Amino acid sequence: MSWKGDIIGQTGLQFYGKTAASLSHEIKNALAIMNENAGLMEDFVAMSEGGAPIDPQRLKGLAGKVIKQIRRADGIVATMNRFAHSVDESVKDVDLHELVDFVATLSQRLAAMRGVTLKPERGHSPVTITTNPFFLQNLVSLCLDFAVGAASGGKTIGLAAEEAADGAVVRFTGVEDVGDLPAGAFPGEPEKRLLEALRGRMSLDAEAGQLILGLSKDMD
Repeated sequence: MSWKGDIIGQTGLQFYGKTAASLSHEIKNALAIMNENAGLMEDFVAMSEGGAPIDPQRLKGLAGKVIKQIRRADGIVATMNRFAHSVDESVKDVDLHELVDFVATLSQRLAAMRGVTLKPERGHSPVTITTNPFFLQNLVSLCLDFAVGAASGGKTIGLAAEEAADGAVVRFTGVEDVGDLPAGAFPGEPEKRLLEALRGRMSLDAEAGQLILGLSKDMD
């Protein structure tokens, strides 16, 4: 395997592992809440067996909380399933709005842990390009990691996909703390290799607080 392919593979595995760990952590949180409420239900049943009356509204409230967490966990599993299938095809048509929104969903928890909110802006019309979905998800995730690190706590990172004359553009706004970065600090080698594979380009507009990812219409 070439060094180029190796670094893309390593970066992809790290992205896959980090995302799977984050999503599984959310599932564990939902299960913990369900377990807690199931324990309270058991307490009510034990009290009833001892002769104490059961408040139907309290039981109904606990059941509602369990159902809410079941739906939450089901949604997370659906997200994991969609993410797993992103490696099924090496090249396909993708709607950038959907892809950017999906990566933001994958990254929400990790961004929130750093005090940053992600705000994808969904356009009215599809922005379609032919690309490698998993590579592009990985690259958008790396851009988000950088943007979150360059945003002050409590800030919002905006994400927007737009059509361009030679393909499409993804803009990351709210990237404010980039003025003191040393030259060449970003993009690093993983981002450069993914850009090369996707026939993309990247630029930083420190004055506007934007990271701009340009993408070709196709990979030919």
